[in-house]
Amino acid sequence: MNDILSILRDHGLLLLVGQYPNGPLGGLAITFILSVLGVALAFPLGVVLALARISPFRWLYWPATALVYVMRGVPLLMLIFWVYFFLPALLGRPVSGFSTMLVTLVVYQAAYIAEVVRAGIESLPKGQTEAARAVGLSYMQAMRRVVLPQALYNMVPSMLSQFVSTIKETSLGYVISVNELTFAANQINSSLMTKPFQVFVILAAIYFVLCFTLTQLARYLERRVARRRAGAPAAAAAPSLPIAVPATAE
Repeated sequence: MNDILSILRDHGLLLLVGQYPNGPLGGLAITFILSVLGVALAFPLGVVLALARISPFRWLYWPATALVYVMRGVPLLMLIFWVYFFLPALLGRPVSGFSTMLVTLVVYQAAYIAEVVRAGIESLPKGQTEAARAVGLSYMQAMRRVVLPQALYNMVPSMLSQFVSTIKETSLGYVISVNELTFAANQINSSLMTKPFQVFVILAAIYFVLCFTLTQLARYLERRVARRRAGAPAAAAAPSLPIAVPATAE
């Protein structure tokens, strides 16, 4: 326990922000930035893929479906290496590890977000779309004004869970020298040499606390959304009062 406390005292700042302000930003800060940017940029692409997946137009459906299945069927580590070697060749110039990891996360997470959005849309009653079309809205107008707002609200907990997954996936960035949390822990381990168990216990504890907190928040939001979808409980029926029937004149 004393070793863990001493590592936190001597190297805690490196785990949090890397060498900043005397060097590049890193550690938990880069992990969080990568996760936020990855999900934020993947979200609109995921929505487009989801709409293409449920589209009646086959020229939209098949390419979107192929992309989603390929991305979900390929290990993330392999995709990182593909982007790492392919992106510089495509652009004709070197690409930083941060940019490589960000592009990888955007493409990878877009496939999963597309399925989350598709499930959210298909969970709505079909009468929503039919009613929107009946009042004269086009297919895209019905999706944008009626279906998507409801579906996106329902899938907020799932999106938060996807964010938790993204945080854990950023740990693979150390293989291309992205200065994120796992890379910072490896730096500390290399400098100490004799305390790998303590260093990686600290690393696991940081990931656990962060992901567990966000998971509990996702569960809270899921319960809240479920209550909102169920609606307010029906009001208790008022007690029936006896109705006086006027006597007929004899």
